[in-house]
Parts: sequence; structure tokens; C-alpha cells
Amino acid sequence: MRALTHKQHISETVALALPLIATQIGHVITGMVDNYFLGRIGKTEQAAGISANAIFVLLLVFCIGMSYSATPLVSAAHVNGKLKDKAALFKNSLFLNLLVATIAFLILFFLTPLMDKMDQPKDVVELSKPFFDVLIFSIIPVSLFFTCKQYTEGLSNTKAAMYISVIGNLINIVLNYCFIYGKWGFPEMGYMGAAWATFIARNLMGILFLIYVFYNKNTKDIKQYFNKVKLSFEFLKPLWKIGINSGLQFTFEVAAFVIALFMAGKFGKEQIDAHGIAITLASLTYMFASGISSASTIRVGNFSAEKNKKELERAGYTSIILVLIAMGFFAILFTLFNHLLPQIFSNDEMILDLSAKLLIIAAFFQMFDGLQVTCIGILRGMEDVNYPTWVTLIGYWIIALPLAYLLGFVCKLEVVGIWYALSASLIFVGALLFFRFRKLMKG
Repeated sequence: MRALTHKQHISETVALALPLIATQIGHVITGMVDNYFLGRIGKTEQAAGISANAIFVLLLVFCIGMSYSATPLVSAAHVNGKLKDKAALFKNSLFLNLLVATIAFLILFFLTPLMDKMDQPKDVVELSKPFFDVLIFSIIPVSLFFTCKQYTEGLSNTKAAMYISVIGNLINIVLNYCFIYGKWGFPEMGYMGAAWATFIARNLMGILFLIYVFYNKNTKDIKQYFNKVKLSFEFLKPLWKIGINSGLQFTFEVAAFVIALFMAGKFGKEQIDAHGIAITLASLTYMFASGISSASTIRVGNFSAEKNKKELERAGYTSIILVLIAMGFFAILFTLFNHLLPQIFSNDEMILDLSAKLLIIAAFFQMFDGLQVTCIGILRGMEDVNYPTWVTLIGYWIIALPLAYLLGFVCKLEVVGIWYALSASLIFVGALLFFRFRKLMKG
């Protein structure tokens, strides 16, 4: 069995995590770019884009979570040199993920009329509907992108997704500018230009990644088996088992933040914008933790396949230490620049003041947020998925939402109280998942 030094563990984790972080940041930047341009048009348009994205993300993250099942399974097949199994896993995950994305699209398609029932500002809702109707069509190409991403990550190839994300974000920035303002011969579409720019960029990213998987020299070896392997319960069952739990874990957390957004919306569009700005910045730092989490899934999955428990444990703790250092740094950053950072997205004094208060709360929960997502990644690499699902359900739905209502509405702390509740849930989930990992290592 392999024996690595602490320095080697850190080096390998960082080498895997950096491209993953860049990729994850790329997806957040897509939303940040939209938010930036919409904020320059007006606070109603910005609130409309934030609201439409929030509903869309609710099912999008479930689809993304489903794709995460491939990484530990492909990793095990790769470590053991099972080329045919790698091809079968890719084909079956492609089928499963696109099927789930298609179902999610159909659900989203019929959600538009329900936006009138959410007790949000009417002018925001009216602008949200057409934005949402364009956005939902990108769920299938995003699912395609993540299917390819999780497959290549299972091969310990984390750079492909990074390069394609960079290309996609550059395209999105250029198209936002062209479509919103009617530059370089393009029609002037106003705030709807952001929706179309995102849709086109995501389609190109999905198509580019699929081409990469089949034609790049590092991944094209599955071509010889892809047409020979079939859809099989042998592969669909573990993909579904891990995927459904990962999807639910993502959804429970994101749903709590989405519901928090609409709770904030009851206090006015300014609170929607403040919540959206703070969550955008917090999501950016979260992507560093998410990248480390994905790296831990790969490394823990490899050691699990080798049945090397000692190095598996050291790999897990290395990831936890790294994420606590990173998120501690961002906590300091949010504290020092809580008034400056929101100015990127708005110049409205009320929105900026609220955003600054929310960033102080975000600074407080940074390390717990990093801890919980990293422990989920570690446990996923060990294929321990049921326990984290129940913990996230309890943390975000049994604790966060009732407490958000109590603090936000009963105690009249409004959006600030809602964020206190979200902090409490992140502390609960992070602590329990950490102790779960420790228990498994002692067992």
C-alpha cells in the first residue's frame, strides 16, 4: 500500500483542488456577471434576475448532485484498470443525468404561473417570468457539462472542466454586454439579454465538454467500448443510489436559501437584492470549499478503492485543515470589507447597508460552511451517503426554516434574522458530519 507524507497529502490535494476551484468559481461568476449587469440597469431588474435564478437553481442543483455519483465509481474503475467499466459508467450516467434533467425541465416549465402566488413584489414577478422561461432551457446542457466533469474528475483530470468553464464565462461576459446594450450589431434586449447570454454560454460549454471526452487523447480510450456497453442495472443502481443522496443533500441546503430569499422578499425588493448580493459573495468563497471537497472525494475514493484506510484518513483530515484555513481567510476578508464588496453590484444605500450586515453574518459561518461541504465530499468518496442526507434534511429544513420564520417575522429581525437561522443550520450540519467522519475512522 502507498504511504504518503503530510507534505505529499497537502501537495496532491492542492494540485487537484485548484483547477476544481477555478471551475466552481466559473459557475458562480456566470451568476455574478448577470447580477452585475442587471444591477446597472435597475434594482427591479436585478431582483427579477435573482428571483428567477433562485427558483431555477432549486432543481438545477439536484441535477448537479446526481452527476456527482460518477466520480467515486469512475475513480475505483480507473484505479483498478477497468476500461470497459469506465465506458459503461459514463454511458449510464449520461443517460441517467439527462433523463433527470429532462424531468426537472418539465417541472420548471409548469412553475411559471406559480410565481404569482409567492407574495413577492409584483413588478419583480412580472420581470422574472420571461427571464425564468429562457433560463430553464439551459438545465440540460448544464447537466451534460457536469456529467462530463464528474467523469473526468474520476480520472483525476480536473483541468478540462476548468478550461471549458473559462471559455464559457468569457463568452457569457461578451454576450451579456452585446445583448443587453445592443453592441456590435446585436439587438438591444435589455435585462433579457443576460438570460440569453447565459443560455448560449451553457450550451456551448456542454457541447465542448462532450467533444473533449470523446476526442481528447487522455479520455478518448472509452470510445472503443462506448457503443459496445449497454444501459445496465448493474451500473444504474449505484449511480442512482449515490446520486439521489447527493442531489438531495444539495437540494436541502439550496432550498433553504431559496426559501430564505422569498421570505426576505416579503420585506421588499431591497431585501431581495441585499440577500442576493450577500449570497453571491458567499457562494464565491463557498466554491473554494467545494473545490477542496471535490478533491477529497477523488483522493478518498482512490484510497478507498485501494483499501488503504490509513491514507484515506490522512487525506480526509488534510482536506478539512485546508478548507478551515481558506474559509478562515475569507471570514476575515468579509469582516474587513463588508461595506466595500457590495458596491460591485449596487449603488443603492439601503441595499448596500443591508448587504454589509449580511456579510458580517456570512463571515461568522464561513468555516462551518466549508467544514460541512468538505465532510460531505469525504463521505461521498467513502460511498457513505445516507447519513449526510438525513443530517442536511434536519439541519436545513427542521432547524433553519422554522428558526428563520421565528427570527425574521416573529422577532422582526427580517432578512438579518433569516441569516442568523441559516448560520445555525450550517454549524449543526458541519459538526455532525465531522463527527461522522471521525466515527468511521475509529470503527
